Amino acid sequence: MARSLGGFLVLILLVSICDAASVFQPISDSHRSAASELFSPVDGSFGSLEETYEALRTFEVLGVEKKPDVSTASCALVSKTLESSSSTLKDLLFTLKVNGILKCKINEKAFEDIISRLKAAVNDANSLLDFYYSIRSLVLIKEQTLKADLHLADAEGVFRSIKALSQSDGRWRYSSSNPDSSAFAAGIALQTLAGVISLASSEIDQSMIGTLKNDVLKLFDGIEKYDNGAFYFDEKLIDARENQGPLSTTSSVVRGVTAFAAVIDGSLNLPGDKILGLAKFFLGIGIPGDAKDFFNQADSLGCLEDNRVAIPLILSLPSTVLSLTKKDSLKVRVNTVLGSGAPALVVKLVEAFSSNSKDESLIDSQELKFNPETGVYILNDLPKSIDVGRYMFAFEIVLHESGPEKVYATGSQTKIPIFVTGFIKIENAEIAVLDSDLGSIETQKKLDLAGNGIVSLSANHLQKLRLSFQLTTPRGRAFKPHQVLLKLRHESKVEHIFVVASSGKQLELVLDFLGLVEKFFYLSGRYDIELSVGDAVMENSLLRALGHIELDLPEPPEKAPRPPPQPVDPYSRYGPKAEITHIFRAPEKRPPKELSLTFLGLTIVPLLGFLIGLLRLGVNLKNFPTKAVPAVFAILFHVGIGAVLLLYVLFWLKLDLFTTLKGLGLLGAFLVFVGHRILSHLAAASSKLKSA
Repeated sequence: MARSLGGFLVLILLVSICDAASVFQPISDSHRSAASELFSPVDGSFGSLEETYEALRTFEVLGVEKKPDVSTASCALVSKTLESSSSTLKDLLFTLKVNGILKCKINEKAFEDIISRLKAAVNDANSLLDFYYSIRSLVLIKEQTLKADLHLADAEGVFRSIKALSQSDGRWRYSSSNPDSSAFAAGIALQTLAGVISLASSEIDQSMIGTLKNDVLKLFDGIEKYDNGAFYFDEKLIDARENQGPLSTTSSVVRGVTAFAAVIDGSLNLPGDKILGLAKFFLGIGIPGDAKDFFNQADSLGCLEDNRVAIPLILSLPSTVLSLTKKDSLKVRVNTVLGSGAPALVVKLVEAFSSNSKDESLIDSQELKFNPETGVYILNDLPKSIDVGRYMFAFEIVLHESGPEKVYATGSQTKIPIFVTGFIKIENAEIAVLDSDLGSIETQKKLDLAGNGIVSLSANHLQKLRLSFQLTTPRGRAFKPHQVLLKLRHESKVEHIFVVASSGKQLELVLDFLGLVEKFFYLSGRYDIELSVGDAVMENSLLRALGHIELDLPEPPEKAPRPPPQPVDPYSRYGPKAEITHIFRAPEKRPPKELSLTFLGLTIVPLLGFLIGLLRLGVNLKNFPTKAVPAVFAILFHVGIGAVLLLYVLFWLKLDLFTTLKGLGLLGAFLVFVGHRILSHLAAASSKLKSA
């Protein structure tokens, strides 16, 4: 039963997590901590200039304070790249992006040479990426050197060349020779055209600007949408070389749209709910585990944080679970995507729908009070119509009059799932044994489900068992939990589970044992009674033993069903086995100590005889070699013999046979070598003596 209740509660938790996925939270310290771990330099560098820029830009957008110092290595690489004539246009772009953040000391002459090269690249460009790398690099040089006279010679001509790559649906091609178009390329094109406008010496034809605005609107007509209100762009191009995922594609469009809106007069008139939906898409990703995805998320949110299209405001709740028992207040925050404060506004709780009935709102519109110290909008007391259960709260943000310099996107309504929990009161709990024919009560006992009392009952197959109780919410209403189960477990471990049904305000279960004898496999004896009451909003869900009942069932007929085999306890199968006690054979009786010592002495007698024999024979060292090399071999030969004798002693004292044989083999090979050399020397010396 514990597994059943646990599985049910896990299911409820998963459902709540899926719903909570639509509750979007602004960037928090978790993102900053993850950025510090994900973008970690090696030997004072992030690697390439592109990777360096992505790391520095991420730290800049998130406001990471404790970031690694890579200025020395990065600035050296920046200077080297700018001074090199072999640097590609892409390398120059990311070099200038890194320099824009680190503010490296660059020789002015290097900028002059690069400007000439980039202008030539603009004139010779034949693809969208060539235009993008060169024009965006010129824009960065203009910003970093404050060269007000840095212009394109034929800005309108360049504008038309890039605009020629656009398509009727707002997407763009990478080149005139490539018929495929993509939203990712549209974002690059918008950034490039924004650079052309900022580098133009005179105002671009407004008709071309208006046409480009219409292209942006067409691009947003093809935007995709999730059920949680998040909007995103996805590629229709199926090309392994150029195919981009939704995150990188949407990020490219956001960069392009915000860059284009920053350099034109007037607004793009994009729907605020789509801008807010783009912010929800990036926030709904959570914390990406890939550095490139993390950069795309952070950079896009940085573009949305301060732009001229619309600044999205995110409504979030510190907690989506409110307790009636603890009298929790409803708290709401409104921030930008990076967590900055919102302008003056009003937050209203306009509707609240129960999960059981979504047709009619349970409340009237209420305005939340703003606490300037915490920056939180609060509703202290939930309406009386809100009881324990699962609800969908609809919030509305109403902005105060603000200046024309900033436009905010709030959306129409923000719907957030809310769980309202409470302590459920259990009343009138009783268990009774009834007479099957008359229905009269034979035995009835009160139950204290909140306590530890147990009951003892007995019944036969002609009687019934009835369990009944009432559940009441903190508001005094009847409560019907998701799961109420009664388990009967026989002493042979056979279990039977029954669902306790709801009847009006009362939960009741009646078991007719006459109709259950086959299900009970005619097993008489003791049955333990266990009750579980579980619900995600019930703060005092319970799983407790009620007691036991002695059942007297008839003898099983010949073809009666047999109880199923019970599963083997894995602990008993794979757990520790019983300890094996081994009785060793009693040791043989040893001889007396004196006899053993006498035998030892007798074994030493031959050695003494050998030594005495050497003395009688008159051993001398007259034939010991006098030359250095033969003398060394002679000494090694005698040392080897001594080592063999020592090995025999060690074998007697402590070594085993295999270890002794291994050592003896090594010493034997050594003795053969040195013995052969010394014996060869002695033989040669003897032959010379005889010949003389």
